[in-house]
Amino acid sequence: MRLTRRLPSSPPYVIFPILQEEPVVGHTLTEVNDSPAAPSGASDSSGDTASGTASGDPGHQRPAAAPAPAQVTAAGAATAPAQDGAPASDLPAGLPEGLRAELSAFRRDLHRHPELGRQEFRTTQKVKERLEQAGLAPRVLPAGTGLICDIGPDDGSRGRLALRADLDALPVPDTKTVPYRSTVDGRAHACGHDAHTTIVLGAGLTLARLAEEGRLKRPVRLLFQAAEEVMPGGALDAVKAGVLEGVERILALHCDPKVEVGRIGLRQGPITSAADKLKLVLDGPGGHSARPHLTTDLVMAAAKLATELPAALARRVDPRSGLSVVWGRIQAGHAANVIPQHAELEGTVRCLDLTAWHEAPDLIHEVIDQVAAIYRAKCEITYQRGVPPVVNEAVSAELLRDAMTARFGAHTVEDTEQSLGGEDFSWYLERVPGALARLGVRPVGDTTKRDLHQGDFDLDEGALAVGVELFTTAALLS
Repeated sequence: MRLTRRLPSSPPYVIFPILQEEPVVGHTLTEVNDSPAAPSGASDSSGDTASGTASGDPGHQRPAAAPAPAQVTAAGAATAPAQDGAPASDLPAGLPEGLRAELSAFRRDLHRHPELGRQEFRTTQKVKERLEQAGLAPRVLPAGTGLICDIGPDDGSRGRLALRADLDALPVPDTKTVPYRSTVDGRAHACGHDAHTTIVLGAGLTLARLAEEGRLKRPVRLLFQAAEEVMPGGALDAVKAGVLEGVERILALHCDPKVEVGRIGLRQGPITSAADKLKLVLDGPGGHSARPHLTTDLVMAAAKLATELPAALARRVDPRSGLSVVWGRIQAGHAANVIPQHAELEGTVRCLDLTAWHEAPDLIHEVIDQVAAIYRAKCEITYQRGVPPVVNEAVSAELLRDAMTARFGAHTVEDTEQSLGGEDFSWYLERVPGALARLGVRPVGDTTKRDLHQGDFDLDEGALAVGVELFTTAALLS
């Protein structure tokens, strides 16, 4: 949302929705073979982390995988005895080779055909068709992009466990040299949403089979959401469409190129931050720089706002909340001896704490009012909401930890730091408990520093099987 206020004579600021894409940032990983299936003992993906050569890069020798009990096999399947959770006999076997190959091919198809937020019609249709082939009844959301699919009948004693994926790509050119490179100029799955979609699809196919066998005791909802990259996020559209009705808990994964494949990063409490935008427009009569006392010195007013607002916040808010303003643009004037009539400042407001984020607009407006009044500057404030922090609920975070431990061993769960990036999964958590984990996608032994939102982003496809088995196990343990 955008909050706009003209001072000092305007009425209180008004609130209205906005649609704006986040700026993009970026990543590269191992080139892999594009074959939709692989013969027994061979890898069709960059999940070949046990030994040998990456199939798409004949000269690149892959390092050995991490030691047992959580290895990612050459075929991309994560295998380990169950530990500290459900008995191994209660958990399904690792993903069949045929399903692993199908999921690899499905993810690569999405990667070739990226679609921006609220334009994911092809992606939605592909997911819908595959779920229908499995005998399920997916429902496309009212906007025509995004869908939900229920597995198992409603249970009057407990709500559904929702598994969420996001569908959209980014307006970033794909710079990789791989057979599944984007076929759409200027667009790429540079954040791993194609993997998120594939993982929830794979979990749904697996859980549907378990439900047929009478082994799924908890009803599940698959949620494929549009427009995660479009602020303030397609999650709000999904919530409005009723996707959380009957949902008791919600889980999500997000690719993390800093975490090695076969592992997840997890924490209770905030795991991402809020990121809003702030714009100030100052106006005054202008004048000669020899007589600043006879006019409004907008340059001085802008300079004071640029320094006093961040300083005041540091003393008005608990520093542990991480509430901060950082300016990215200040513009005023055209001549050295002329006091300008117009000045502008733009920056970002970031916050690590949910309560402080809710309080931030009123506090920031108050401080700006006070500083602008000293210099008699008229100030219009545009405060543009992004998304709140993702705050992992303790029980949900422990469910992910228990599932990962039961499937792959306790050593495959690592503590992770709170990111300053935003994620619209947070909107769901304002309504139902849930948690998000960071899914390791970095090839074993790769020490290159990588990031999301870059045109060379790719992932070790062994992570697909890890994500599917993690979600499947969580559904069985919940």
